[in-house]
Amino acid sequence: MQYKNKKLKLAEFARELLTKRSIEDGLPLISKYVKDVIGAERCSIFIYDENANEMWTTIADGVDKITLPSDKGLVGYTLKAKKPVMTNDAYKHPEFLPEIDSATGYITKNIITAPIFSSKREIIGVLELLNKEEGFDEEDVRFMIFFAHYVSGFLELLHTYIDQDKRVD
Repeated sequence: MQYKNKKLKLAEFARELLTKRSIEDGLPLISKYVKDVIGAERCSIFIYDENANEMWTTIADGVDKITLPSDKGLVGYTLKAKKPVMTNDAYKHPEFLPEIDSATGYITKNIITAPIFSSKREIIGVLELLNKEEGFDEEDVRFMIFFAHYVSGFLELLHTYIDQDKRVD
């Protein structure tokens, strides 16, 4: 996708995202946009629950909710390393969990993850994309880092809406 076209699509996406006031409304939009821009088949957004020491999907294309210990899989590795992970041969990466493919029936060929940081620079989740036909590249990594800020901003904005709604009640 050309740079100018990406910027235009990003501006349109940002305007539409600002109208969403729930996770159920916003995350499918986020997923669709990031898949379209990068060209991936699937997107998952994992939320980190520090108290339970686990991560769970708020959205995972084609499957029900996935819950993992926060130190397992490529998302757990992303959480620990606090940086993106990219592999174009998922089954050869030592942190990959083939058990999830077995449970879902989906075959992961390549994968890219990026941590989602709060405004306080604490990790609150992980953005994950699966299966880009020609494989992921460094430009995709840069975009994922940038895009994870949108996800973070949306999640934090939702907390503001929820707090406002509680004060009104």
